[in-house]
Amino acid sequence: MENNKKNKNKWKRYFYTLLLLNISVLLIIGLLIFWPVNQSVVPFSEHDATHESSEFIIRTTKKNLNELINAYMYEYLKDSKHQYRVSLEEDVHLIGELPVFSTTVPIQVHLEPIVQDNGDVILKQKSISLGLMELPNKKIMEYMDKYLPVPKWVSINPEEEEIYVAVTQMDIKSNFRVSVEQMDLEANNLAFKLNVPYETLGIETLLMKEQ
Repeated sequence: MENNKKNKNKWKRYFYTLLLLNISVLLIIGLLIFWPVNQSVVPFSEHDATHESSEFIIRTTKKNLNELINAYMYEYLKDSKHQYRVSLEEDVHLIGELPVFSTTVPIQVHLEPIVQDNGDVILKQKSISLGLMELPNKKIMEYMDKYLPVPKWVSINPEEEEIYVAVTQMDIKSNFRVSVEQMDLEANNLAFKLNVPYETLGIETLLMKEQ
């Protein structure tokens, strides 16, 4: 009888001990879930936040670029008396007419594109002809400089027998900035860098806010 009583008390102790243990575990879990913690702040890169634009590399082909150039030239020259076009082949082939002695004479120029570090292009003259006339290359390029209408970001340099194409100075309505990354006509590998200002997209950077 006494042994039964001891066993009963023993089991009661076990029961209460287990109950207290379970309650303690539940309390600890509750505290871990609901205890207020410091909010973690995701680090924001100041370098990225203060940039005013992003750059993208665009690759294209001679065919696509040729169509774009001549569409631009058609619009640019539509009110001009002198027409010419550009053909991208193994090199840059300029074909047109120049006024000489009260008439017009066909001109053909083959130019090698040389990409500059700043993204502009120098078109170095390889061969040039003005109809059947035998004139020095420099003299023909002087005629080109005088009579050939070109955009203000294109300059003809007869002394160096080259044409400087300031691609980075082009006026683009979207405010995007373009520069040449690569121009390998023989491999048909052309790449351009497009710089997109955040302001154009309505994005305000931290740098703009500080200003």
